[in-house]
Amino acid sequence: MLQPVDGAEPGSETSSQYPHLHPRYSSCPIPQSISPLPTMSAARAFSTAFRAGAPRAPIAARYAATRSYAAAAGPTGSANKPPIALFGVDGTYASALYTAAAKTNALDPTAKSLQNLQAVFQKDPKLNDILHAPSLSVSDKQQIVQELQKHIGGADKEGIVKNLLNTLAQNNRLGVLQGVVEKFSVLMGAHRGEVELVVTSAAPLDNRTISRLEAAIKNSQYVTSGQSLKVVPKVNPEIRGGLIVEIADRTIDLSVSSKMAKMNKLLKDTL
Repeated sequence: MLQPVDGAEPGSETSSQYPHLHPRYSSCPIPQSISPLPTMSAARAFSTAFRAGAPRAPIAARYAATRSYAAAAGPTGSANKPPIALFGVDGTYASALYTAAAKTNALDPTAKSLQNLQAVFQKDPKLNDILHAPSLSVSDKQQIVQELQKHIGGADKEGIVKNLLNTLAQNNRLGVLQGVVEKFSVLMGAHRGEVELVVTSAAPLDNRTISRLEAAIKNSQYVTSGQSLKVVPKVNPEIRGGLIVEIADRTIDLSVSSKMAKMNKLLKDTL
């Protein structure tokens, strides 16, 4: 596990900078406060849930994880399982986080803490690039985790989200944090009976266009009686134009970039 910085005083603040980061990341503040360590029950719950759904790791890594969480709890019950299956590394972590939160009756507080982290990503678009930087040292990751823990808020009383951050840092997976946050939101939506509609466009859509999409999907097979539709608009200039619509396990790619890629492939195959 990551260790606190020597000599830090709880609750103190500073505006100093990361000394060891690449220059492009030098604007990140060094936190001097040490957030409390996750509670043992939260750490055990999250670690057990993650090992149950995670891909098989090398023997050495599995042995290290076993030593760290030797006293982990047993298999989770069906009542604590995520309502839908998610894929990818971020989906695996999000599912493990959901199970850990469900076991401690902390789904809503965990969701609130992750919403606070999502607000940090929205406020600082460069944060995701920093978390993906391969040059981050153990000390860098520790300082970043401590800074992120400041934004979790008081809802994380079980320390589940704090333990997630420490686990991601320890496993060199901080780069998937934003994906974990987004996919946990999908799980919570399914838990609450919401159907999430993700609409990606090259530029922000106006309210009229979003309302028309929402009305069309509400009358489709994807939204059944008793369910509510949640529209999540996203902007990605790289698609150049058009839309990418994602709902349930289906993706409809109507983007200009996709059409150009298909056209280029057709020309290449023909010539």
